[in-house]
Amino acid sequence: MKEWLTAREIAFEALPYIPTTESAVVRLAKREAWDQHPSYSRERSGKGGGIEYHYRVLPSLAQIAYFQKYSIVGEQADDAPAAPVGQVLSDRAKTERDARLAIIAAFEVFSRGLRLNKQARIQLFCDRYETAFIKVDDWVKEKVPSVSRRTLHRWLSARKSGRTDALAVDRSKARAGTGVLDIAENGRVRGHILGLIAHQPHLTAAQIRKLCRAEFGDVLEVVSKGVEKKVPVPPVRTIQHFLKALKETHKVELLKLTNPDKFRSTMLPSGTGMLAHISQPNELWQIDASPVDALCTDGRHSVYVCIDIATRRFITYVSKTPRAAAVGLLIRKAMLAWGTPRTIKTDNGSDFTANETKRLFTALGIEADLSDAYSPAQKGHVERAIGTYQRAFVQLLPGYIGHSVTDRKAIEDRKSFADRLGQDTAEAFNVSLSGAQLQELSDRWCESDYQHRAHAGLKGETPFNVAARSAESVRMVAERALDVLLMPAAGTNGRRTVTKFGIRIDHNYYRSASFMPGTDVFVRRDPNDIGKIYAFTPDQAEYLGEAICPELSGIHPETFEKARKELNAQLIKERVDPIRAEIAQIVKGPSLIEKSLEVAARDVPNVIALPRRQEQHSTPQIAAALAAATSETQPAARETHERMSDLLAAVEADLAPQPKHDNVRPIRTDATPQQRFRAAREIEKAIAEGVAVEPERAAWFGSYRESAEYKAQKGLWEAFGDQEPVQRT
Repeated sequence: MKEWLTAREIAFEALPYIPTTESAVVRLAKREAWDQHPSYSRERSGKGGGIEYHYRVLPSLAQIAYFQKYSIVGEQADDAPAAPVGQVLSDRAKTERDARLAIIAAFEVFSRGLRLNKQARIQLFCDRYETAFIKVDDWVKEKVPSVSRRTLHRWLSARKSGRTDALAVDRSKARAGTGVLDIAENGRVRGHILGLIAHQPHLTAAQIRKLCRAEFGDVLEVVSKGVEKKVPVPPVRTIQHFLKALKETHKVELLKLTNPDKFRSTMLPSGTGMLAHISQPNELWQIDASPVDALCTDGRHSVYVCIDIATRRFITYVSKTPRAAAVGLLIRKAMLAWGTPRTIKTDNGSDFTANETKRLFTALGIEADLSDAYSPAQKGHVERAIGTYQRAFVQLLPGYIGHSVTDRKAIEDRKSFADRLGQDTAEAFNVSLSGAQLQELSDRWCESDYQHRAHAGLKGETPFNVAARSAESVRMVAERALDVLLMPAAGTNGRRTVTKFGIRIDHNYYRSASFMPGTDVFVRRDPNDIGKIYAFTPDQAEYLGEAICPELSGIHPETFEKARKELNAQLIKERVDPIRAEIAQIVKGPSLIEKSLEVAARDVPNVIALPRRQEQHSTPQIAAALAAATSETQPAARETHERMSDLLAAVEADLAPQPKHDNVRPIRTDATPQQRFRAAREIEKAIAEGVAVEPERAAWFGSYRESAEYKAQKGLWEAFGDQEPVQRT
């Protein structure tokens, strides 16, 4: 629609209240000062010049007539927002919604330029729509032949609040869920029919009707609008319509129950770009296996596939049967070509979780990432890569049998029955490749075809270019080391203990002079020489040597055993001689206890303990024991001993020289405790009386007074009073 018009063009339109000649329009423009509105008038840029006027400067009815003449309002589906999550609109409801949105759009066009309030505009629009003055598409008029002021106001409110799906009405759905089969037997009939088609999707309506009669009888209980009544089982035609609606309503649930694989591939939510953070080569690999959809002359094979997530590089290994050894050979092949990965993601297949595979991952320093059970989407890259391999490569092979039973039947049906008669499978499918030839062709396809294809996951680049552009360093492993790590381990876990007979494997003994009996070893068997094994430490971090079974190696046992014993004796001598020399050095020096005590003395801290306060502890038993030890329990003996002591003391006093400084008797070296205590009392008495005491005796008294003997004798003396204790003889 043209918005800017000249006076001639306005006159030509013959609009209401507008003159039909150019000069009259010019005069009208001057009278109403159209050129005084800068937004509605402008200089004409075309040849001849002049002034152009915007259509909004015209009177309201003239604007409406001009709009209706050049604006045909049709479907507004693009402006309608999507239905809320979980709400499914039928085609009829969508058509009703779009027709009402078209009428709302017509009202908005009609209202532009009208100097009326909203209620007046709605009333005027409804009147003109009724008289067909408002031009809309025929299908809109057919769906909504008339509209009331109240209805249009409600539609406008719904559009303003964004609830456009509230305009969708399907009157055929108004009674949905209220049919006999929906509410019969309190909904149990509906649930039973749903279970039947989930259990056996191919049941016909007639069969389902019979099964419902068998379950609920010929009459069904129905409660409608609060009234309970009994109705017969509906006819087959009704059940057919019900089944169609039921399958449409529950198509997701039924697909989940009846065809889990299709549900997983078409309806199960899955994210894209989940591994977009993997940007460096060899950061993450995914590996998986699948049967090849082609036959070979030596049978059907499986293909193990490895894909590098960052570059989408692709390597295959063809194996006759799924096994852990095939996983190891695939990894060896990929590592020699690409380097060492940091992480490999696999599923929970027995070949990927075998001890042999786990040992290989550990030895190579590769982190194993297992996906959850029955979750192929967690390794979707390799799943899609296998699909590409089957479609782009295997379909071109002779012997292709199709990806499913249907494909295989179609291939077989290409030939007439007469041509197929008497043919075996190899002839029917043109089988001509061996497994080795299949591997060769597969390698050529990966190298020359696949890696040079543009990949959507690489934003249109090829795997070859992405890998070549990477500046990341590649961690390589020597081929010979990979060969050894791929050698099968002995037995279940490869662990063995060396005995005096050697290492026992499958009732054969492998002998070596390199390791001694009692040594725990990890053993790998050489697949090219059954008579030889390789021994490592249990953690496989150190190589110990080879061991040979003479019987399996074709060596005379006696000759081999003689040589082994000589080497073993030499090995033992080399190990024992240094120990013997050390023993000789130990024997020459001080004894072990002397060395130990010397070290213990050095470890004693250089600290003197302060004297602690003491108190005499006694019990009746301790007192009796002390009395027995001092022989003071008999008074007669004590008196006799005292007399003897006095006589002896007198004799000793006569014989001893007189003291120079005092009259205190000297201390005898063989004196008894009682005599020493008596001498101490004499010195104490002399000191108390002010008599001079010899320095030696004074020093002895000072030391003796602190001794335990003095304290014990003093305690006894105080206990017996003036009677001094005597010693039993």
